Amino acid sequence: MENQKNNLIPEDVKRVHLIAICGTGMGALAGMFKEAGLEVTGSDHHVYPPMSTFLSERGIRIAEGFRPENVSHRPDLVVVGNAVSRDNPEVKAMLDLALPYCSLPQALNRFFIHGKGALVITGTHGKTTTSALLAWVLAIAGLDPGFMVGGILKNFDRNYNVGTGPYFVVEGDEYDTAFFDKGPKFLHYTPSRAILTSVEFDHADIYRSLSHVKKAFFDFVTAMPQEALLVGYDGDPIVTELTSQAPCWTALYGFGERSPWRLENVHFDPPWSHFDVTKRGQPFGTFKAPLMGRHNLLNVLAVIAVADDLGLSADLIHRALETFEGIKRRQEVRGIKNGIMVIDDFAHHPTEVRETLAAARSFYPNNRLVAVFEPRTNSSRRKIFQDRYPDSFNTADLVCIRKPPMLEKIPVEERFSSQQLARDLMALGKEAYYFADTDAIVDHLVTIAKADDVILIMSNGGFDNIHERLLERL
Repeated sequence: MENQKNNLIPEDVKRVHLIAICGTGMGALAGMFKEAGLEVTGSDHHVYPPMSTFLSERGIRIAEGFRPENVSHRPDLVVVGNAVSRDNPEVKAMLDLALPYCSLPQALNRFFIHGKGALVITGTHGKTTTSALLAWVLAIAGLDPGFMVGGILKNFDRNYNVGTGPYFVVEGDEYDTAFFDKGPKFLHYTPSRAILTSVEFDHADIYRSLSHVKKAFFDFVTAMPQEALLVGYDGDPIVTELTSQAPCWTALYGFGERSPWRLENVHFDPPWSHFDVTKRGQPFGTFKAPLMGRHNLLNVLAVIAVADDLGLSADLIHRALETFEGIKRRQEVRGIKNGIMVIDDFAHHPTEVRETLAAARSFYPNNRLVAVFEPRTNSSRRKIFQDRYPDSFNTADLVCIRKPPMLEKIPVEERFSSQQLARDLMALGKEAYYFADTDAIVDHLVTIAKADDVILIMSNGGFDNIHERLLERL
């Protein structure tokens, strides 16, 4: 960690500059710095709404493009986004000027988490929903939590809060930290409580194999303080193994008969999911939440386990769940036109695609379910999951697959084939189509969509604003 050797974060920081400010996390950090009374500037490529609007409304100056002069005012601290490389012209200027610098998790930990109980949500899947739920439970409890979450919480209409309370909720991301620190972000946090939802292979641009991913989570789990609590999902064998190796208090959650926290009597009555929770074999409470799918109820159960450890009552948790409005881009109904529902979701990993579609099926068992998928992440644009995706679409009635964008950035021999996925799905008896671009998908959907269809659109990007364009034309 080069900057930890050569550049300590100064004690008195008044002016901070963020390189690659328009990312979800960096934009949130900029907003937090501004609320804390600092002078904030930043730079990025492709500065556009909604992040540009969000930042400018808060009086934060953003420079378009990366240039040496953007740091010529010699800020007290530069925060470097993990998308930025050493050969970035602004980074070079920062190093030439010997400006103090750090990564996003270092800044978050130093300025906003320090002195509070860190509630860290980790795992390959479910981090954003679980973090948002926990933050809302704490807010309903009057604890004014600090938080940084990877999606916009509708209850707050933002993805961060500085908070005056004793706790800070943060997504423990396993992605690398910065060009000068290739370790996972979550190693910068010292949890008082942590949740581990799942461990699967992902981020093929960072990790070589599942064992490499597992090692990162092992490092996180084994570094937890003895007095901390780790809550782990009992249905994932790697999670249960890692939980057993933690030096701290542990509790499993899920459907396992021996797990301290269990889901029981689950049933769906849209827009609600209903379920009972038991704690060490005894009834804890009956709850309902406006969330689809078994996987989301497991996220809720993990939050209940942590909330209980924080001394919050079942009645308070019940009230929080009932008033939770969800997260933008997570099972978000974007609109209904002529009886056709359009839902937006962030799913991209095969497991997430499978669980998201299964969740929609549980809420809409008698509707035609149309899956629209854009493989956009660094992993999904590679062929590592080529053979796993076909089974992920089992519950869909019709599937539309877009050609991966920015495929030229992936070596030819490693590229994912949307055409092959469509062929594989058709071989399984599924109605499936390949499309070279988003326009062709919209044209096709407008032609075939009919009343009572549920169109579930899955991507980790904006997908060329397909949701609004489709709703306008239906």
